[in-house]
Amino acid sequence: MARKKSGGSGGPSGGEWLATYSDTMTLLLTFFILLYSFSSVDAQKLKQLAASLQTVFTGQANNAIFDYNMKYGEVPLVGENSFQDQIPIDKSTGDPSMYETVSEFIEKNKLEAVVQITEDSRGIIIQLRDNILFESGSADIKEDSKNILEKISTLVSSFPNEIIIEGHTDNVPIHNQKFASNWELSSARAISVLKYFVEVKKIDPYRVSAHGYGEYRPVKSNDTPQNRAANRRVNILIVTKEGVSE
Repeated sequence: MARKKSGGSGGPSGGEWLATYSDTMTLLLTFFILLYSFSSVDAQKLKQLAASLQTVFTGQANNAIFDYNMKYGEVPLVGENSFQDQIPIDKSTGDPSMYETVSEFIEKNKLEAVVQITEDSRGIIIQLRDNILFESGSADIKEDSKNILEKISTLVSSFPNEIIIEGHTDNVPIHNQKFASNWELSSARAISVLKYFVEVKKIDPYRVSAHGYGEYRPVKSNDTPQNRAANRRVNILIVTKEGVSE
């Protein structure tokens, strides 16, 4: 009797799973090579990509990485906006490089005698005493001080950040034909600087706002003439923190 041949010509051999396994391993290898290429180019972008992918997979984002930034030609990752695209700023701790840039500009333009640079939780402050810009009880900018504001406008124009102009007074009451209180005086002085920046120097008005605080945010106690003079000031704040004006 002839021996029967083993194995059918069209039946399964039992090794078909190897093809699926091989395809899966190839896809995984491609994926990790892709991740490695991202990390080699920009580690921060990789972190943002991972966070964005997580929000998409968990249903917490609508567009995330799939939106295209037409202005800058980039795919915006989580937490990015137009300001960060232009000048990266650490929103939690401030930007030391910006502080150094401002300080160097003030020194280069010989403004140390009229300008003081400070920093608080909101950003970097360019502080001017009131008598540098205004006569006593007035909100009209002195003609001979406009060159100071012109230089400062050049500086703030070089950053994309929001600018807040703050007027401050001492606690000596004021009541004249123009201003009924220190509220009005401090607000009018801040607005005068804002209008110079916007109307004369053509700074984008959407970036600039004016606040008047009167006597209620002093830097020193109002117990001596010197301290009161320090409290009478105009601050030009370069905002480096999110949510400051909200």
